[in-house]
Amino acid sequence: MTTLPKQTLALQAEIVIDRDAQVVWDVLADYGNDVLWRKGVTSMVPTPAGAVRAGTTTEEHMRVAGGAYHNVGVVTGVGPGLRFAWRTTSGADADGSRTVTATAAGACLVRLELNVRLHGAQRLAAPLFRATLRRALTGDAGRLRALVETAGATPRRSGARPTG
Repeated sequence: MTTLPKQTLALQAEIVIDRDAQVVWDVLADYGNDVLWRKGVTSMVPTPAGAVRAGTTTEEHMRVAGGAYHNVGVVTGVGPGLRFAWRTTSGADADGSRTVTATAAGACLVRLELNVRLHGAQRLAAPLFRATLRRALTGDAGRLRALVETAGATPRRSGARPTG
């Protein structure tokens, strides 16, 4: 029996946010806030709580396309600047990064990168996976912008779960 090789989908979303880079970083670099801006994430528990550092682990539960998923991950590096990289250790075979770069006039550019490896028969659905993941990543970037640009928005503390 022949096994199909894996295929990597490399995706990214960029968005300009009209807030100071440090303010945006404080939300983006705390995985406990993911439930507030990442569609489908029903819980995200980072250990330790708070701003990421190399070695921070995450336990994520999410619902996508009618299915429930559980991923465990680790932050593989932080910096230079306002950037961190991560990879999964179980669940989906993925890695990526989050970067915040200051721009003119108190705004910043946020870049979300996601690399997902499809294995075996998953490769047959690569075009569908690519479209779905691209739409999700772009939507997440927009929700992040809405969260931090909303006057009076106060992100929950790390490990928070949505209510209702």
